[in-house]
Amino acid sequence: MGNRLSKIYTRTGDEGSTGLGDGSRVPKDGPRIEACGAIDETNSAIGVVLAAALPEDIRRTLTDVQHDLFDLGGELAIPGTRQITAAQVERLEAELDRFNDPLPPLKEFILPGGGPAAAACHLARAICRRAERRTWTLAGAEAVAPESLKYLNRLSDLLFVLARVLARLESGGEVLWRR
Repeated sequence: MGNRLSKIYTRTGDEGSTGLGDGSRVPKDGPRIEACGAIDETNSAIGVVLAAALPEDIRRTLTDVQHDLFDLGGELAIPGTRQITAAQVERLEAELDRFNDPLPPLKEFILPGGGPAAAACHLARAICRRAERRTWTLAGAEAVAPESLKYLNRLSDLLFVLARVLARLESGGEVLWRR
């Protein structure tokens, strides 16, 4: 692999456009760039979770997700490419089941929190939901692979479940919403 970022600034975006992986230029506030940015925010928020002390199985799962999110960002940065597969969605579903099965069923809404890692995971979930919304906005205007949309939906669910697991590890439980 050659030097991809030998020069960080290019000045090519000073007029409000940015380049895609296929060489085309689009507005910096266009739906494709909004989706890419929200996916990058999700990945960064997961990085904050990973900066905490975590059980190894959660760390491994979230590291795999970070790699997937780079693939998804690349998919959106090069229109017409596909990086996210049904197998990746199925992997998230298997992880969801594995982490969720030992948890007690929810009877009330829970408040985001439960310890630093759990709270960071809740924040990552909320950011992931934004990424999903932005990607659906893009899908309303241009073709987006259905696996990518499914991936983001499952990921936000996984982050919710992991926040529940982490809350139990960090503080012994979750704070339930009072009606």
